[in-house]
Amino acid sequence: MNAPYKYDIVGSFLRDKEIKQAREEFALGKITLQQLEEVENKSIENLVNEEKTAGLKAVTDGEFRRAFWHLDFLWDLKGVEKVAVEHFSIAFKGHQPKSQTLEIVDKIDFPEDHPFLKHFKFMQRASGETEVKQCIPSPSMLHLICCIREENYQPIERYQDDDVQGAMMAPTEVLARQHYDNLIELIKEHNINVNPVVLVGSMTAKEKREAYKARGIDVDELAKKYVDMINLALEAKPDDMVITMHICRGNFRSTWFTSGGYEPVAKTLFGNCHVDGFFLEYDSERAGGFEPLRYIKNQKVVLGLVTSKDAKLENKDEIIKRIHEAEKYVPLNQLALSPQCGFASTEEGNLLTKEEQWNKVKLVKEIAEEVWQ
Repeated sequence: MNAPYKYDIVGSFLRDKEIKQAREEFALGKITLQQLEEVENKSIENLVNEEKTAGLKAVTDGEFRRAFWHLDFLWDLKGVEKVAVEHFSIAFKGHQPKSQTLEIVDKIDFPEDHPFLKHFKFMQRASGETEVKQCIPSPSMLHLICCIREENYQPIERYQDDDVQGAMMAPTEVLARQHYDNLIELIKEHNINVNPVVLVGSMTAKEKREAYKARGIDVDELAKKYVDMINLALEAKPDDMVITMHICRGNFRSTWFTSGGYEPVAKTLFGNCHVDGFFLEYDSERAGGFEPLRYIKNQKVVLGLVTSKDAKLENKDEIIKRIHEAEKYVPLNQLALSPQCGFASTEEGNLLTKEEQWNKVKLVKEIAEEVWQ
């Protein structure tokens, strides 16, 4: 059976104290990069063993080498610069992430020595015979952060001819292809989890749609362009490679940044995006109902019905009932189960313990084995 599996994960896990301390010491110049990597490697090897013990069919590095699930990847592109800002680009309902972002300063390109390639090679060695899963941000995230969330966006001369809606294709069309061309060459026969939180977070929430409309941005047209961009990148995907998409509404220190069901983007996204599956957040009323799933074609749908934001274990019978409710719109053999998001989309992690984190994974596995026995 190909990924995603009947019980699966989004990918990030809580960091242990050793890796947090080492990353802090490296930031302060107290240890070298090599010393930091030694600590990271040991922590990731331990995590892989825990994932295997939990029965996961595909393992990740927990995103242990990253501060953010997405920014670390984008910061290491050519033509992109890491910048400090007064506030993070989105406001969460409570705790706030470190105030860091990025801007486009030159021609966008994917470097041959991008660190994520090295990280994946390490995972291939550490995982043994177990499949490896790698999370990377969607190409649309670069445009969202630099050109949409930044209300005073001014394109550099190279991209001067593009208006705010057309700006995406110039700075990121080449990236969209190379985003995957480089990774696909390395990651054949494994799976990638693409994370474009923008498609729900910024395009279904009523208040955000109205705010973008006031700025002259056609959100529905933008969604179509984002899907076109992702499909462009996927043209490089070999047949034996699985690429899935995770969509949520924010995940930082057990908080969130937006609400809204999938309906406004369902036809465009579910009906036209050429990924192999969707990991969808469905752990709270903020996600809306299952009706938008009627646009799903042959993709697998991994229902994120078990929250990663708190330790309380869900009622098995209630989760099983909801799986069968989703079956009204998608055949059961196309459905699967996972936590709603990762446990640490940033290095700070959500507000639960490692033991509670693994209890959630265990619960997902138990329910899936009962439903798809």
